[in-house]
Amino acid sequence: MTLSTLNWRRREMVRWLVTCATEVGLRALVSILQSWYTLFTPTEATSIVAATVMSHNTILRLSLDYPQREELASCARTLALQCAMKDPQNCALSALTLCEKDHIAFETAYQIVIDAASTGMTYSQLFTIARYMEHRGYPLRSFKLASLAMTHLNLAYNQDTHPAINDVLWACALSHSLGKNELAAIIPLVVKSVHCATVLSDILRRCTMTAPGLAGIPGRRNSGKLMSTDKAPLRQLLDATISAYINTTHSRLTHISPRHYGEFIEFLSKARETFLLAQDGHIQFAQFIDNLKQIYKGKKKLMMLVRERFG
Repeated sequence: MTLSTLNWRRREMVRWLVTCATEVGLRALVSILQSWYTLFTPTEATSIVAATVMSHNTILRLSLDYPQREELASCARTLALQCAMKDPQNCALSALTLCEKDHIAFETAYQIVIDAASTGMTYSQLFTIARYMEHRGYPLRSFKLASLAMTHLNLAYNQDTHPAINDVLWACALSHSLGKNELAAIIPLVVKSVHCATVLSDILRRCTMTAPGLAGIPGRRNSGKLMSTDKAPLRQLLDATISAYINTTHSRLTHISPRHYGEFIEFLSKARETFLLAQDGHIQFAQFIDNLKQIYKGKKKLMMLVRERFG
């Protein structure tokens, strides 16, 4: 009666129903798992019902033998896959967790996530599942999901405290650890989705500190060489980072107050570090500063600080 209407006691009653079914025994639990859609929402069915039924405590309490345990697990996995199909946003991760011990069910759950990724899932849900996949020991699948998550993301130039930044840094670190090919595949996605200069420069710095491919995927050989910012794929990232610093500088200067001058000079110092990674970076940076001095010569105090620091 309350399946499609909100009721504050519903969650408590769902738990109570599972407790009652456990008291009655195996057949009652199988019954509520098989007819879940008449009783529960997909989220309730995966996160409360199936999770409780599959818990170690329930198995012990019912003193089930192996065939009975398998019957219960099979019903729970079927429920999990049905829920993931119906509501991938809220049930995909629970479905993967419930299907972990069965290879075919786990593969099916993973495929449901991939199919739903382009339409029904947010970047934050996909990043969460990608991290779960890495934790389970599937780095290449994790990379695929992280790449899909990147296509849903848009980080503007001034969003340097965005909650997704840690996920972006993690996805780039994962790609870098897998090897040059994965890094080359994710960098265009990063360049398209991330316009925040400080985040891009952080990614660039991390990619130049160690050689790619340190995850040691079986059957792959890695050269162990550091990557050059003058060659693909890092060249594209370097160019995007420099552009982001230039665009952000102009955006900041449009509405800057004297109390932010010190912070702005520090921002330019960070920009210089990135410019200097390019072969002709010192020339590019000098031209950039000259342009600023010309365009914003009306901001005398600020341009005096710029001259003091950068000549």
